[in-house]
Formats: sequence, C-alpha cells, structure tokens
Amino acid sequence: MSEQIEHSAVAVLLPCCNEEVTIGKVIRDFHTALPEAAVYVYDNNSTDRTAEIAAAEGAVVRKEPWQGKGNVVRAMFEDIDADVYVMADGDDTYPADAAPDMVAKVLEGYDMVIGDRLSSTYFQENKRPFHNFGNRLVRGSINGLFGAHVTDIMTGYLAFSFTFVKTYPVLSRGFEIEPEMTIHSLNNNLRLYEMPIQYRDRPEGSVSKLDTVGDGIKVMGTIFRMIREYKPLPFSGTLGLIIGVIGLVLCSLVTLEFAKTGIVTHFPTLIGAVMLVIAGLLLIVTGIILDVMAKNDRKYFVVDANKFAYLKRLHIR
Repeated sequence: MSEQIEHSAVAVLLPCCNEEVTIGKVIRDFHTALPEAAVYVYDNNSTDRTAEIAAAEGAVVRKEPWQGKGNVVRAMFEDIDADVYVMADGDDTYPADAAPDMVAKVLEGYDMVIGDRLSSTYFQENKRPFHNFGNRLVRGSINGLFGAHVTDIMTGYLAFSFTFVKTYPVLSRGFEIEPEMTIHSLNNNLRLYEMPIQYRDRPEGSVSKLDTVGDGIKVMGTIFRMIREYKPLPFSGTLGLIIGVIGLVLCSLVTLEFAKTGIVTHFPTLIGAVMLVIAGLLLIVTGIILDVMAKNDRKYFVVDANKFAYLKRLHIR
C-alpha cells in the first residue's frame, strides 16, 4: 500500500489563521509522514508570520480573503486537484503520523476518512468542558436522526477522495463545515471510515479562534437547516402531525360541547382548530413532496459522482 501512496497525488490542506507558533512544526511533520505530498497552507487573513513561516518550510501558501474555515475549505476544494486530500488544522493538535494510514484507506475506496479524537485522548486533553458537551450533543443529534454511529463529527482531521472533494457543495462559512460534511456523507450513503487518532491540546501560546457559544449556535443552526433539507418528511411531517393533533383535540372539545348542549359557543376555538388541522395536513403533504425532491437530488448526486470518477479514470489513462 505504501507503493500505491507514492504513485498517488496527495495534497495536505492546512487552513490557517494566526498559527505562527505551530505551523512550522505541522508542515515539517507532514513532510516527514507524507514525503511525496504537496502541503498547501491557506492563510485566512493572519496578522502574524503564519504565511512567511509556512513558505519558508516549503509549503504552497495561498490567501483566502473571506474569513471563516468554510470559505477556506471551499477555495481549497475548488483550486487543488489530487487523488487524495488530507485536511488538518495548523494548531498541532492532530498527529501527522496518522496521515499515511488515512491516505491508504481512501485509496482502498473510502470517500471520507475521519480522524476520530473522541475514542482516544480528546476528553482528557481538551480543557474546555463546553466543547466536550457540544461534541456529544452534535454527535447524538446527527446519529439519532440519520440512524448512524459516527463517533467524532466535529473533528478537523479528515481525508477525502477526489470524487468527494469535487462533488461536495460547501455551503457553510465557518467552523460548522465539519458536521456539514458528515451530514452530506450520511445523506448520500458515502463510504465513511473512522480511524482513532491521538489528539493533543494546543501548545502554550497558541490561541483557538473557536467561539464556544457563537460557533456552537452556528453549528446547531447548520444541523437544523440540513435536517430540514435532507430529511424533509420527518421534519415537516412531525411538525404537521403535532399541529394537526392539537387541532383535532380542540375540535373534539367543541364537538363534545355540541353533543351535550346542541349549540356551539366557542366559534373562535372551532375556527382556530380547523385551521390547525388544515395547516398540519399541508405540512405533511409538503414534507412528502420535498422528500421526493430530496431523493431525486440524491440520484443526481450519484450520477455526478460517477461522472467525476469516470473523468478521473480517463485522466489516469
């Protein structure tokens, strides 16, 4: 498998913002782990010497003016062509020596390989308890709704195939990009592989750009939006069922009153109840229609993925 890696184009992607303390070591580690790989550092408006240090260490340095990790990932995926992509952070929290095994799994046929921190050292190394809580919350939400068993949904250490990169629509602008990738993969039944890695906390002097509360809200908002888009029938159907049941209960109360007295004294309640039942039915029908559209989108995705795989084989020949 090592010979196969040597004959494959591998790109290491490092989105960075103010990582001068660690970026040099990260680049050296990846050069050692994947000597044939090209290392790309995308500088996201750093105000320190990140770009200068990265260039001195032999990385290809490019600028991304739009702030946010999602914007950087979009630019990386658009600009760079490779057989395998390895994406990590420039903060030296992920071990570069795990990269060859991740690349090997992609070459075996997996679409996305996840560097799983949570099965190893994350909860011991991470000193931010709200981050630990957030990881568990996001993991439970996504696994529950998609019937999956992904352990680490928020990891920044990932490997991708060429087809995944060129067919993945990057919509998020910030740190919500990681759960978006996982939801995209689960929704389209892509081949995922989780590989436990040894996570380590940021070294002294390195500062996280993650806003626990603000970015946490964005992440949950992204999950809510993608569930609404990818799972429209459970989303709209459940909401419609709840509203419809409330309407039916109110209707039954008015009906019981009419059965006893022969008159209807609560016309506003009756009108409101009927409107709730109608609204519930409309939501359920809307969910069914959107579910059909979502299934068609998954069909088109498979067709597009096959086209890219075919083009890649033609390029290899």
